[in-house]
Amino acid sequence: MSRHRSRSRVIVALCAASALVGLTACGGSEDSTRLTWYINPDGGGSNPEGKGQAQIAAQCTEQAGGAYSIEVQLLPNSASDQRQQLLRRLAGGDASVDLMSLDPPFIPEFSQAGFLAPVPEDMVETFTEDRVESSVTASTWNDELVTVPFWANTQLLWYRKSIAEAAGLDVEGGNVTWEQLVEAAESQGVTIGVQANRYEGYTVWINALIAGAGGEILVNPGPDLDDIELGLDSDAGRTAANIIRSVADAGVGGPSMGTSDETVALNLFQDPDTSGFLVNWPYVWAAFPANGVEFIDDIGWAVYPATSDEGDPAPPYGGISIGVGAFTEDPDLAYQAAECITNHEHQVLYMTGTGNPASRAAVFDEPEVVEQFPMADVIRESLEQAVPRPQTQFYGDLSTAIQREWSPPSGVTEDTPAQSATLIMQVLRGEALL
Repeated sequence: MSRHRSRSRVIVALCAASALVGLTACGGSEDSTRLTWYINPDGGGSNPEGKGQAQIAAQCTEQAGGAYSIEVQLLPNSASDQRQQLLRRLAGGDASVDLMSLDPPFIPEFSQAGFLAPVPEDMVETFTEDRVESSVTASTWNDELVTVPFWANTQLLWYRKSIAEAAGLDVEGGNVTWEQLVEAAESQGVTIGVQANRYEGYTVWINALIAGAGGEILVNPGPDLDDIELGLDSDAGRTAANIIRSVADAGVGGPSMGTSDETVALNLFQDPDTSGFLVNWPYVWAAFPANGVEFIDDIGWAVYPATSDEGDPAPPYGGISIGVGAFTEDPDLAYQAAECITNHEHQVLYMTGTGNPASRAAVFDEPEVVEQFPMADVIRESLEQAVPRPQTQFYGDLSTAIQREWSPPSGVTEDTPAQSATLIMQVLRGEALL
């Protein structure tokens, strides 16, 4: 009985609360099975039209016809805190974790620990059709789909058209390399907004550079520690290190490159005195008018810069996948709910309401999406090329070790990749602490 709505007064109280905070999805019958969805903050609750995960939960509850109702619980702001809260609950066998919004790097850890209910075989095709390739890759572990692609994300190269033209940089004509960007920014006395603070965004940049050079941070993830094979100490790793050092040495990363995150990088680009180039997520397109940027007509966009002129770009991949908790009492209903949450209609709603791109390729052709995101086709193209961060159950230690050894960017050398590889293995074997 604990999983069912038999106490109407509880429902009334929860629905009344939802009118204030937008966190409880109502509309299900008193006898419907309650599913709890742990969601990451997405801005939907404060959105005037409420087009976030909470709104999708409410719509899926209504469309379920009494089969289930979805109640959402808000996770902390930071991805690491979200991970810790969910892991604590699942380690205790918490049956209330029916659905959860998972950051892609944590999916292998949750799957390897046995905290995810298997995806029904007859639903795998449903959850992978019309999805951009990177979202399926990020939702897979040990060659099996273990979560459901929900929304996807990638970084674009944003640039001032006038600056690129003055520098003789043909951004629209083909892949622009990091070397070309540094030369153009230096010649015009402008900046390249990057993320090089000692945090997860720095790992995102390093991974994209190494992947763009044809390498991998993690060559063989493997289920066990003995299977781990790193690819940092390689030509690709050293190429990435040289690019980061070149941005720092040229001074085009801004005066506080070593503490730069997405917001700092955005501010550099929005300043007309320093504005030149920026690598960042599509949310910046809505931020420009909101922040009073007056040169929006001079802003262009392109696929992420290539690491070298010999390879293709490897844009960063981000986003959220939907996991079903291993201890839920209703895995079949939970996966039915996940199907509703991630359908075409709701991905259009989510992208236009929150600015977070869809994992479904066809969404980028919808007129309302194209109107709001004139670069929709470039976002989709980027997502098809995007490379997820290393997929391993040891990701937390791996990422933290990389951030430590590659900081500050002005201190990065050709020896840094090998040093970070050594530290990672020492930490994983319990021979060093972070």
